[in-house]
Amino acid sequence: MKLGAFSVSLAVKDLAKSKEFYEQLGFNQFAGELSRNYLIMKSGDTIIGLFQGMFDENILTFNPGWDQNAGPLKDFDDVRQIQKHVKNAGINLEVQADESSTGPASFVIKDPDGNTILIDQHV
Repeated sequence: MKLGAFSVSLAVKDLAKSKEFYEQLGFNQFAGELSRNYLIMKSGDTIIGLFQGMFDENILTFNPGWDQNAGPLKDFDDVRQIQKHVKNAGINLEVQADESSTGPASFVIKDPDGNTILIDQHV
């Protein structure tokens, strides 16, 4: 299965302070806006999303169809195909993608320890 780009989405209390902290670790702003309460920070191929007030917990995020620079991949597994595989494996879906749709969609699962995993396709 090709899950695409990987990042960790962090629920932060103070976006500006978190931005400054991660900049001190060598991360640079890649996308997002302070005024929209989220930033995507990047260091090499490592991506961290900083989100203030959008969700209560940290999330592991995979983006089918994207490489680590948010560039489109020619060959990728569609999010609905991945969702079918996950369902067939007996994994409970917290949020489901509409399997009759095409293009952008997402679904959410939790690992055995309750960590949230978002499979979020933008193409």
